[in-house]
Amino acid sequence: MTKPEIAWSDFEKIDIRVGTIISVNDFEKARNPSYQLEIDFGDLGIKKSSAQITALYQKEDLIGKQILAVVNFPKKQIANFFSECLVLGVYGENKSEVTLLSPSLPVKNGLEVG
Repeated sequence: MTKPEIAWSDFEKIDIRVGTIISVNDFEKARNPSYQLEIDFGDLGIKKSSAQITALYQKEDLIGKQILAVVNFPKKQIANFFSECLVLGVYGENKSEVTLLSPSLPVKNGLEVG
């Protein structure tokens, strides 16, 4: 089932950018298994995010990986951590496995998806 149709102006409000993961730590205080990520978005700076991606990704495999994230949500507190962006991924059938979205070729950090 698809979600309700939106106007083009709704989509234009979403700021999706490319960033490179520069650090990964276990997020022990999260309710569900998660990592705390630091992501370099070039001229936008470094932003933090919490991501439930532990089922398919090891910490060491994420360093240097380019990802897509929404960068214009307000900060969200998760336990003792403030998430500053939403890393995008595709849910598996049981929703416990998330595959990260990333560009197929390397691009400059901070470039906008449109």
